[in-house]
Amino acid sequence: MYEGKTTRVSLIGTGFVGTSYAFSLLNQEVVNELVLIDVNKEKTEGEARDLNHGLPFGTPMKIWAGNYEDCREADIVVIAAGANQGPGETRLDLIDKNTSIFKKIVSDVMETNFNGIFIVATNPVDILTYATWKFSGLPKERVIGSGTILDTARFRFLLGDYFNVDSRNVHAYILGEHGDTELPIWSHATIGSRPVLSLIENNESAKAELDSLFEDVRDAAYHIINRKGATYYGIAMGLVRLTKAILRNENSILTVSTYLEGEYGLNDIYIGVPAIVNKTGIREIIELDLNQMEKEKLHHSANTLKQAMQQVSLNK
Repeated sequence: MYEGKTTRVSLIGTGFVGTSYAFSLLNQEVVNELVLIDVNKEKTEGEARDLNHGLPFGTPMKIWAGNYEDCREADIVVIAAGANQGPGETRLDLIDKNTSIFKKIVSDVMETNFNGIFIVATNPVDILTYATWKFSGLPKERVIGSGTILDTARFRFLLGDYFNVDSRNVHAYILGEHGDTELPIWSHATIGSRPVLSLIENNESAKAELDSLFEDVRDAAYHIINRKGATYYGIAMGLVRLTKAILRNENSILTVSTYLEGEYGLNDIYIGVPAIVNKTGIREIIELDLNQMEKEKLHHSANTLKQAMQQVSLNK
């Protein structure tokens, strides 16, 4: 945190993801003020009290259960509200119910004259980020979805585990929908500047293992949901990473859901790609030189999202 500067995050939604994010914010000393907002006010008050009781072990910070009016002075509004993905459901199955929820949330936030940055975490995140942009009227740079930030982290973790290397030294990206049509960018995956594909050259069994590794990345949420009902720790830490990049003006490259206007040959869509993130939101989109197969898969992912978006109204 910058000394002398008050930084405020308003968190809308205190379910599993929201409260995990709040706990991670508290532990990582990111903001001075955290406001919790939810339709279940009693639960939100309980969460705020519980978090406050950890402050003697941490850093001074103000945490309270508030309302939409508290968004007026917020630097960032994080939306983690909405229906969760259940066993057997895809993220796209949640479109109708969560779009209607978002229309009211975003309207209530904007009525306070909020002028900060939205971070969207609720699924289907790419479509709901697009909806937030449409409903809010804010510049596209200031509406960001968590995108494939978690998928990329899963990818790097599993690659690090496979090659027995610290995952922080693995550089590899998952692009596309945060969902079933996402894709690994093998052409740019490196470990210690060495291309991953060169490490398994002429090794067909290793290639098959890496294909299986990506399937574990893509299907990770299904495996976790079947075992514990929901995923929340990983995405919460990804959201904190994104929050830090904004508030600390880091100019960090993260795979987030952002609006494309011709990049990768795509238009009028929010989708997961690498982007430089700083205090203005999205500073710049990083356009990787994809091979033909990767381009086709990314366009297939985008088309899947566009078809799904046709079923909902995104008018203000």
